[in-house]
Amino acid sequence: MSRTGGGARGPGEIVNVGREQVHVVESGPPDGPPLLLSSGLGGAWFDWEPSAELLREGYRVIVYDRPGLGLSPAAAAPPSLRRDTALMGALAERAGRPVTVLAHSMAAFAAEALARTRHGLVRGLVLLDPSYEGDAWVPVRLAAALAPLAAAAGAVLGATRLARVAGPRGRRMVLRRTSLREDAVPEEVVRSVYGRGTVLGTVLAEELAYREMAADLAGLRERRPFPPVPLAVVTALGDVDGDDRKRAWAEAHERLAAMSPRGRRIELPDALHMVPLDRPDAVADAVAGLHRTEGAA
Repeated sequence: MSRTGGGARGPGEIVNVGREQVHVVESGPPDGPPLLLSSGLGGAWFDWEPSAELLREGYRVIVYDRPGLGLSPAAAAPPSLRRDTALMGALAERAGRPVTVLAHSMAAFAAEALARTRHGLVRGLVLLDPSYEGDAWVPVRLAAALAPLAAAAGAVLGATRLARVAGPRGRRMVLRRTSLREDAVPEEVVRSVYGRGTVLGTVLAEELAYREMAADLAGLRERRPFPPVPLAVVTALGDVDGDDRKRAWAEAHERLAAMSPRGRRIELPDALHMVPLDRPDAVADAVAGLHRTEGAA
């Protein structure tokens, strides 16, 4: 392992996970119940900082950047459900005991896959406005083949310094649609991440892989049952347009919550998609409720 000055509250670590290297930031008591936090598509560790601020008082909080994102080095393998689940599983093993996984948006794919394939590593799941695809079939798989082109595009942006302008600006545009607040870290930290061509190329690669990951998860659901672990699904409806779409999104999350007999759904009518950033109170409440459910079982 090596050290890097990437943490919003201090240095993180670069951890070797198989062929990959990932940036990990830990806080809270080392002997506390471990929480493993994973960001949505293109996210960084600091998406979780407001939530981690509340959680680290009683839990060991482990936040990581997927390969090529945040301060993690470039990926050795392209994004896929298999790769991301293996990464999450290796970091859960590293924690030394079963973890509660907190997964935002697309990261919920790997979190659910981990619970289905290696449930001994999972104490419970909190899925924060998780991605859901009812029709996840893909006719042609191109994500792996196109990943080198995404990496090349990122390299060009980095070499021409366009990344320093386009990346932070793109981040701000995304937050305007999905958050009620600005980033929880200084602007120079945001620039140090989203000004990297590697990060922009990885964001594009994750976009390309999204549908294939959803399809792979749909296939896994047919083969492997979901374990009876505590499960909380948090639904944000503040940026969902129209009553019909709100109802459909809530129903999709009800189906996710119903995967476990110990599942429940928590609705946040006015919250936007970036729940870990905007609603740390709801995140902390969901974790506390999950552990109460576990204790009552």
